[in-house]
Amino acid sequence: MHDFTKGNPLKVIILFTGPLLIGNIFQQLYSVIDTLIVGRTIGVNALAAVGSTGGLNMLIIGFCTGTTAGLSILTAQRYGAQDYRGVKRSFATSILISLVITVILTILSMVFSRQILVLMKTPTAIIADAQQFIMIIFAGIFASMAFNLLSNIIRALGDSRTPLFFLIVGVVVNIVLDFIFILGFKMGVEGAGFATVSAQVVSAVLCLIYIYRRIPALVLRRKDFRITPKEVREHLKVGLPMGFQSSIIAIGAIVIQIMLNTLGASAVAAYTAAGKIDQLANQVGNSFGVALATYAAQNYGARQYDRIRVGVRQTLLVSITFSIIMGALIITFGRPLVNIFIGTQQPHVTALAQIYFRYNSSCYFILAILFAIRYTLQGLGQSVMPTLAGLAELLMRIFAGIILVRMLGFTGASMANPLAWIGSCLVLLGSYFKTMRQLKRRAAKQTKKKESPNV
Repeated sequence: MHDFTKGNPLKVIILFTGPLLIGNIFQQLYSVIDTLIVGRTIGVNALAAVGSTGGLNMLIIGFCTGTTAGLSILTAQRYGAQDYRGVKRSFATSILISLVITVILTILSMVFSRQILVLMKTPTAIIADAQQFIMIIFAGIFASMAFNLLSNIIRALGDSRTPLFFLIVGVVVNIVLDFIFILGFKMGVEGAGFATVSAQVVSAVLCLIYIYRRIPALVLRRKDFRITPKEVREHLKVGLPMGFQSSIIAIGAIVIQIMLNTLGASAVAAYTAAGKIDQLANQVGNSFGVALATYAAQNYGARQYDRIRVGVRQTLLVSITFSIIMGALIITFGRPLVNIFIGTQQPHVTALAQIYFRYNSSCYFILAILFAIRYTLQGLGQSVMPTLAGLAELLMRIFAGIILVRMLGFTGASMANPLAWIGSCLVLLGSYFKTMRQLKRRAAKQTKKKESPNV
């Protein structure tokens, strides 16, 4: 376990971010591998079918991911305060909340998936494959929820390496099963879905075994599940806003997807392939952000207010620098990267993907700022402003989808993400600077008390 309240701030953040970055990349590889194998072995229409479910997938699975990340923040705060009894209660509360959410989401998503795909104007040529794929993913919500909860809880205690190892194992399983189900059993897009869910089950089971063998602070007994309504409210107060924030962002992605569907399968395929590369490239900033959430939470619990300010400021500079370099690389090498997914026989699709990169990759530094300040505020237990920032992202994507796509076609869709990032940052920056000033005042008061002869 890693204690963020000691040592050089930037050094401990980077040491934590390294394994986290690799882990996030491997987590993205779940969908990237499915996309790559589907695109190269089944065809562009199959690729478009899997890609057309991206927004819907983000809406449901993103809610699971965001909620479990929020639940783990309270665990991190209690661990930073050395409240180990509170850590157990927090973990137990998170498990019960996750179970209820899993049941509700699984039922609703499987019942209404077809209707949603129709409302999204999914092209007739790909809607059958799209439904087959997404139904399997939704049937496996339990696996996604379990792995995300367990891995986030392990990270809350400062261990980012172990979830990385289990992610690697899961990706290997996913690759093997993709080839077995798609190429061996000829299961088509259904095979990609089964491979993804199976891999998540394996990763979740490994996390559970590790916790019970290696982390006594998380080994629960029956008495730990005697939680109070207050405990539930405290966790829901942080967890649900982060889950809803992810879903709000996903609604914006669905709006873009609807408009993309009207542009045809080539546009959907280009956006899908470019989007997968985009997601991988953004994992540097995202990983620094997630690290800052745990860093801020532990130090807030330990009342190390000035340390929070120093760590966030230093990490912001490093993250922005990396994002600028990454953006330049993606713009330069975008064409051959897209061709990995679709081959060299689809020049129109490749050209559209390059338009996407020009608008998105040039704005990675804005996204790096967004990740850093949003996760920091969430790590400090704030939920209102990050949720409002999510609403700002939604409005920007709706504007891009309804207005810009009609005016500019694929170019308009490519402008949606940068506009969303800018809108979200504008909402968060005021709250961020206010919070930093508050932490500075608290740190000053602590210093005065230490220096006072009456203390």
